[in-house]
Amino acid sequence: MTIYNNGEPLGGDWEACICQTKRSDVVIYGYIRVSTDHQTTENQRFEIQKFCEKQDLVIDCWIEETISATKDLNKRKLGRLIKRIQKDDLIIASELSRLGRNLLQIMSILHHCMNIGAKIWTIKDNYRLGSDITSKVLAFAFGLSAEIERNLISQRTKEALARVKSEGKHIGRPHGSRNVCKLEGREKYISQKLEAGSSRHEIARRLRVHRDTLSKFIEVRNIDPNKPVAPTVVI
Repeated sequence: MTIYNNGEPLGGDWEACICQTKRSDVVIYGYIRVSTDHQTTENQRFEIQKFCEKQDLVIDCWIEETISATKDLNKRKLGRLIKRIQKDDLIIASELSRLGRNLLQIMSILHHCMNIGAKIWTIKDNYRLGSDITSKVLAFAFGLSAEIERNLISQRTKEALARVKSEGKHIGRPHGSRNVCKLEGREKYISQKLEAGSSRHEIARRLRVHRDTLSKFIEVRNIDPNKPVAPTVVI
């Protein structure tokens, strides 16, 4: 993430920007996010700058980060900013989708900011979200939409799981699949140990798998200590 104070780059963390700004004053943040290094931040910066010129505003701190919105908010610099933002502070972004991966996450951010009296403005969406009644009505509408979205996702998930279960299919990783994979290529070793008189319990312990997993592997691969073991061919 790159941080700027009045257009000049700052080294270190975004808190350095706060330190150079009197906290008795309102702080205006320009927030820019792109998902990959192949995307440019210049378009968002240009939009915010032009908007501020028209509104006679000056960005105190520019915050840029290249990170997917699917990342947990706590792992993003925006999450740290939201925790430190104060009453009457303003975050300006090009659009609401820059803030979060879905409506649920965006609502969480809006709810926190509105509770402490901070504001979020977006340019393309033309939202002016603060503590006024209009913002509260919008927040209610967003919250209702988020609740509907959450219920729909939950319902679709339950329906899909029920359908798969009704078809007799196993949900999740096959039982013992991870441990069976650990035994791939060990057929010759297992056969030799069996021929030498080692118990299945001892062999399983040495291979660090459950005895039942070993027994199933021996059965599936038809391992017989009296038969030569064919080499495993990987295609």
